[in-house]
Amino acid sequence: MPETQFTIGAAVRCVDGECGTLIRVVIDPVARAVTHVVVEPEHRGGLGKLVPLELVESVGDEVVLRCTLEDLSKLRYAEETDYLPGASGYLGYDSGTVLPLPYYGLGPGNSSLPVKYDRVPLGEVTIRRGDPVHATDGDIGKVQGLVMDPVDRHVTHILLQEGHIWDREEVAIPISAVIAMESGIRLSLTKEQVKDLPSVDVADHVA
Repeated sequence: MPETQFTIGAAVRCVDGECGTLIRVVIDPVARAVTHVVVEPEHRGGLGKLVPLELVESVGDEVVLRCTLEDLSKLRYAEETDYLPGASGYLGYDSGTVLPLPYYGLGPGNSSLPVKYDRVPLGEVTIRRGDPVHATDGDIGKVQGLVMDPVDRHVTHILLQEGHIWDREEVAIPISAVIAMESGIRLSLTKEQVKDLPSVDVADHVA
């Protein structure tokens, strides 16, 4: 069974039309399996929908979902925003008791600070395009996407973005070398060990 490559940034289509862009992949870090993808509708930044993997029909140049645009709109958002109090008070109230939305223009120092956080199943993590990849002796690049076994959904490789530190078309790091997925991808390998990994032409194994 060929492997499936999720390229973060790929276009996404529902059964009745284009619906947005794949902006994140959600992984169970214990099982190292993909559970959801996050689809952001066009021109609606920050409003990505959390799509269960069961709704992914196929993956190639674009991701095809087995749901309608209306079905997608009913799925839960993958991100929430809270507003922290501003640094100064307003109308006699101190900053700990005032929570103004930032749209009212209360003046310098009075607007609140928006804080976004992921809404993913407990214990799971998101992988974004551009997340840093750290070897044991320093950064080696950024995430381009990942490769998944379509049978058991286990992630097999992490793909580095073009522009990595080596002149190779495709750098695919085996998931066995990943020791952490929070605050970027952390590896058990040195830069030199990653450089010596055998070449993997992932495109030949994409469903």
